[in-house]
Amino acid sequence: MTWCALPTLACRGSSLTRAGCDGPARWRPRTPDAVATPGLVGAEAGSGRPDLDFAADERFTLAAARLCPRGPHGGLDQRLLLGGHAARRHGLWHGLSPGLGGGLPDRGAAWGGSLDLAGGASGRGLSGSLFPGQAVSRGLVGLSADGSWGRVRQVACRFGFSCPIRGWHGLDVQRLADRHHVPSLCLAVWPGQPYRVSGVLRVMQRDGDRTKLFTRRAAMLGGIQSALIATLVGRLYYLQVVESDRYKTLAEDNRFNLRLIPPPRGHITDRFGEPLAINRQNYRVSLIGEDIYRRARTSAQREAAVAAILDALGQIVPLSDYDRARVQRDLKRRRAFVPVTIRETLAWEEMASIQVNKPGLPGIIIEEGLTRFYPQGALASHLLGYVSSVSEEELTGDPLLELPGFRIGKQGIEKVYDLALRGQSGTTRVEVNAFGRVMDEQMTEEARSGAEVVLTIDMRLQEFASHRLGEESASVVVMDVHTGEVLALASTPAYDPNAFTRGLSSQEWQELVKNPRSPLTNKAIAGQYSPGSTFKMVVALAGLEAGVIKPQQTVFCPGHMQLGSHRFHCWKRGGHGSVNLVDALAQSCDVYFYEVARRCGIDRIADMAKRFGIGEMQNLGLPGERLGLMPSRAWKTATMGEPWHQGETLNAGIGQGYVLTTPLQLAVMTARLANGGLRVNPILSRMPTKPPPGGFMAANAAPEPPPPASMGLAKMHLDVVCAGMSAVVNGPRGTARAAAIPVPGWEMSGKTGTTQVRRITMRERETGVRKEESLPWELRNHALFVCFAPENAPKYALALCVEHGGGGSSAAAPIARDIMLETLRLDPARRRPGEETPVAALPPEARALLERAYAAAQVALPDADGAADGDDSADETGDTGEIIVR
Repeated sequence: MTWCALPTLACRGSSLTRAGCDGPARWRPRTPDAVATPGLVGAEAGSGRPDLDFAADERFTLAAARLCPRGPHGGLDQRLLLGGHAARRHGLWHGLSPGLGGGLPDRGAAWGGSLDLAGGASGRGLSGSLFPGQAVSRGLVGLSADGSWGRVRQVACRFGFSCPIRGWHGLDVQRLADRHHVPSLCLAVWPGQPYRVSGVLRVMQRDGDRTKLFTRRAAMLGGIQSALIATLVGRLYYLQVVESDRYKTLAEDNRFNLRLIPPPRGHITDRFGEPLAINRQNYRVSLIGEDIYRRARTSAQREAAVAAILDALGQIVPLSDYDRARVQRDLKRRRAFVPVTIRETLAWEEMASIQVNKPGLPGIIIEEGLTRFYPQGALASHLLGYVSSVSEEELTGDPLLELPGFRIGKQGIEKVYDLALRGQSGTTRVEVNAFGRVMDEQMTEEARSGAEVVLTIDMRLQEFASHRLGEESASVVVMDVHTGEVLALASTPAYDPNAFTRGLSSQEWQELVKNPRSPLTNKAIAGQYSPGSTFKMVVALAGLEAGVIKPQQTVFCPGHMQLGSHRFHCWKRGGHGSVNLVDALAQSCDVYFYEVARRCGIDRIADMAKRFGIGEMQNLGLPGERLGLMPSRAWKTATMGEPWHQGETLNAGIGQGYVLTTPLQLAVMTARLANGGLRVNPILSRMPTKPPPGGFMAANAAPEPPPPASMGLAKMHLDVVCAGMSAVVNGPRGTARAAAIPVPGWEMSGKTGTTQVRRITMRERETGVRKEESLPWELRNHALFVCFAPENAPKYALALCVEHGGGGSSAAAPIARDIMLETLRLDPARRRPGEETPVAALPPEARALLERAYAAAQVALPDADGAADGDDSADETGDTGEIIVR
């Protein structure tokens, strides 16, 4: 092996100094035949050992001349050791200037490029010319004087050799030197500049060392390859032997699928088993894209083929643009053999027409299934709600919800009892091919139908109440005063829930949303109104309990009450004169209750109102129930940051101002008044809203609720207030005397109310308040009426509100009277249907009233053949109504 020792040259301006080397006496070659030549690399191999000892201050050109004196430029034109870019992979930097020590020969201009290590035959030739007579198996990077060069990659990396190539940087081989246990080397070539070179660089090695190095690396590579092969073999053994059973099961699962069978949804019935929501056979038309795509190859051809089929189908059944776009979209998302529903709930005639024309409709199939159907239509829509498709937000992980076409409850009872009505899905085990196509059906587990929900509603009463409200924007609640069972809950106008089942068009939806009478709103639980004079019973009980008034104590009503500089008017401009509590309730005197409220204070009134359910959730269970509002001093301070004023107390005393209630709350208030002050709560069904763990519930599985607790009201006070309510309907001066029930034992007690929706100016009051009929509909007052019957043994309570109906006595009381009369006739508390009182058995006057009521409702009498011919134009007169000022 031949070694070259490179002393260190330090750069100090233009001087050349020797440093970092102990000289030839300290350096020894490792093998006897090595040529130890201290000094710069580049001496000609045949020149022997030139004397390279030179003074530290000599110029670089002088040092080059003494290196090889035979050359024109110090011999450097004879042989020059060059490096390759392969050495750069070891973090080396190298450079070569176009000239050295004043310039190289002209043919040295070719040295400016980057050169690779030369090996093989070319490399051996170059190394042989560099070191003749030496045993060299791999050559050094070299460039002969004539510019020829050889190129073999990785030689320099293999032997740890590097020499200058180009650039203006030093050659750093510290990493390489550390690897081969030699000092570091820094070498650079720069015209006319001295340099620092330290350590030694191994440039050649023997064949034996080369073979040993090759063997060690080959062994390392072979070990890595063996490890990879062993890993692959082990993994194959694990998958094919250890996990064979598991993957066999997975393969079977890929072949056999369990598919869910949607269960029939449970029915909803009224208290006597009358169906309110059922399932019925449904025919739907679907399209299988596979049958069309056989002749259409491109996407455009497929869309055109589908459009042609839909156009042909549209000649038989109506299809909207939305349906056409949805079908095209679903066909792209699903596999070609999966049916896509075009339209559901086909009529029998439509289904038959499609079957007749099926030969000309490729891909069209008729499927049978169950769909939700509401036989009563819009009569109980707000009560029952509707079902519709599952949205993304409603997916809870239940695989049943992900079935195509599966529907869940969205509103009303359908939503409240959705888990009970939903049922339990069945499963079928099917064999499929690689594309998911069903090849065979092997086993089926039947689905379990949902539970039947029985409501407390009497559908016959519900139907009559809905028809009696007619096209008014109104709502009514009828409930049992002892059990709290809701017997009727109607809101008009209504919508047909069957439209949501089959799917609303955009036009139909916009008509519902933009209707000013809000058909989508359940006004019985979500409509919030000032209670008006129907709130006066609460104020009276608060004053009686506080001791600020006595039943026989009178208050003079001149037609207004002066409070500071503000005047609070009574609805009767001339006043009522001196009135006691019963008279004040019968005539609905505002001044009397202004005075009671002033004496009592708002906080006592609010406490009494809370006990009657005003401003509190009734937890009926229906979605959308509103809270209402019962103000107090603390409430105003907390919400507005303002103190309570006495004028606001006077407004609250007649049910105006901040007070807000719902018809349901008014019905609860009336029921608690009628039952002797018991805290009865409304209910729609005695079923729990969720099924018990491990099974489904029976129709009436919920236990009987505990008896209602007493509110702690004095019976004497309740009797006085109820006497005033009786005088409202049955007294000679009562505001609702025209709405009395002329049947002995069925007498009704009630209270009218009018909610002002516009402000009446002082000028209008002086010149005369405008009649309700002359005002636009949205500026008319709300009409309210609450009542219970029979008067002596109360069983049923009723609350009714007609939005913008005018006065409570003229608009609300007659409708409430008719509904209460039918309630008493049907007597829903009976144990079996068919025990109602026949219309013919009623007294003549009551029969005439009921006939007019049925005529007004445009419903035939239950025991008559065909529609009633009653006089629906009869004028029922009453008070001109109340005009209430805030």
